[in-house]
Amino acid sequence: MVIGEVMNNMRLTTLCYIEKDGCWLMLHRIKKAQDENAGKWIGIGGHLEENEAPEECVLREIREETGLEVTDLKLRGLITFILPDWGNELTFLYTARTDGDVPADRLDGPEGILHWVPIAEVESLSLWEGDRVFLPLLNQRQDCFSLKLTYLSGGALEQAALDGEEIEYAH
Repeated sequence: MVIGEVMNNMRLTTLCYIEKDGCWLMLHRIKKAQDENAGKWIGIGGHLEENEAPEECVLREIREETGLEVTDLKLRGLITFILPDWGNELTFLYTARTDGDVPADRLDGPEGILHWVPIAEVESLSLWEGDRVFLPLLNQRQDCFSLKLTYLSGGALEQAALDGEEIEYAH
């Protein structure tokens, strides 16, 4: 088995929204060629490496991408992304807090530029449609949820199911 794959060729990834002073640290993906997230704003995360637990992965990715130490790391959800253009993905969604500052040499990284964005303004950014489904859940729910997001080829969200039930979402 190839690292980061499970049955049905599903990639295993992590994603974390780090909070400080009412802001989330967001990565504006504007650097990599052939980037499925090109132009989008996303949280911090990446692919699991061999023999790595999701918590180990997310903490490693946070250190590598931001140089930050975090507290209050919490698993908030599991997101199944069905992505015909890029391959399916199972993402472990976390939140965390920090009091630290991103070192200047990490603000402009190989994948994009890091910005602290007021949480209330995040939904005004260029996001995936599915992010607009799960980001409000981080404020509305304290339990761990399961979300399935099915995209069409080209990137439009076709269907969303929360905890096994199809849900309506704003297009």
